[in-house]
Amino acid sequence: MWRYSGIDDFDLDAFAPAPPLKTGGQGAALAAARRLADSLGPRAGLVVTRNGTVEAIEMAASAPESLSVVAARTAPGASGPEPVGMTGPAHDAFGELHDAFVADVVLVTVDRKAVVPDPVIVVHLIEPGRRDAPGISVFPHTVVDMHGSSEAGIIEIMAPAAGGDALPTGEESDAPEATLVVPVTELLIPDDTHLRYANLQVLGQATTSIAVQASRVGRDASLHSFTAGLGGRYARVRTDSVLVGQSGRTSLLAGYLGTGQQVHDFRTQQDHQAPRTESQLLFEGAVADTARSVYSGLIQIRKGSRGANAMQTNHNLVLSEGAHADSVPNLDIDENDVRCSHASSVGPIDEEQRYYLETRGIAPSVAERLIVLGFFSNLASRAPFPGVGRWVEEAVHRRMAGRLSARGPGDG
Repeated sequence: MWRYSGIDDFDLDAFAPAPPLKTGGQGAALAAARRLADSLGPRAGLVVTRNGTVEAIEMAASAPESLSVVAARTAPGASGPEPVGMTGPAHDAFGELHDAFVADVVLVTVDRKAVVPDPVIVVHLIEPGRRDAPGISVFPHTVVDMHGSSEAGIIEIMAPAAGGDALPTGEESDAPEATLVVPVTELLIPDDTHLRYANLQVLGQATTSIAVQASRVGRDASLHSFTAGLGGRYARVRTDSVLVGQSGRTSLLAGYLGTGQQVHDFRTQQDHQAPRTESQLLFEGAVADTARSVYSGLIQIRKGSRGANAMQTNHNLVLSEGAHADSVPNLDIDENDVRCSHASSVGPIDEEQRYYLETRGIAPSVAERLIVLGFFSNLASRAPFPGVGRWVEEAVHRRMAGRLSARGPGDG
């Protein structure tokens, strides 16, 4: 699961657990988080963490009593409710580090038969360490514990603490101190339950992010998930979705844009363990300059999952000669009477599309930006929250403004 990642060059000794934050910064962190959240539309609640420690929880007046958001303390000697767990996402060395050093767990609980129309927004703010100290490591953790026949939405944001008036694009200059962020998100979706989930990663360029998103979907339940990867020097997301109940459904979407020397690394598993389950995966991204992207996915159909339907699609645009994308879809089928398909593509901007726009009087560089924006717009229109889709389109537009040359890779 680490092929193409360059993990051999990673120096874990360069990082240490984040020290306790100085007091007095809570007000500024809350104000910054509000600005980030306001750009995404109405919300049922706002949770703010700084370097993995919960700083504030604000519930909207319209939030129903059937929605609970608390900080589950995990530090030795701390008080508070114990975090809810699933069978657990598969662990590697980074998972063990996460379990050893996680401070707080954001625990979102939705009661049985509750319907929460607006999302809970969880903003994880990352503050760099001192210049004269090793790079810091931060371990955010979010658990969404839904009960039967309920509906809700969650948006997670991973962003540098020095945010502006709106969500950053992931390209803003960051403090030079290196930072390691290892977030874990667990989504527990039992029978007849429906969850919308979005994750926006816009960390600074000095950050290494190694994330896990794990979901467990029951009978007649559904998950609509969307991940946007824009920030980080090396940003890896492992998405494991397990369908354990008959007729459970997942829709897994992700968009990513790499510029400079960024690396975006996505690993997915669609694990069908029950009959007539359905999973649809679409990951699309673009890389420019000398950036790289990696996608490796597995559709696994277990014995007894008759009637399962799974699709896995990964498309990549390579916008510069020095950019590179790897795409490796996989199937593992142990049952008959199933439908599975996978598709991937890696290539430059379509010459016919660019020629069509140029013949209408559009400058070549503008034509390329329009094609890239259209590439992401299709994905953004399928985001589980309208505010998230709008933000993705705006972030890509700002990121690509003035970046593309008049000719792409392969042109003379």
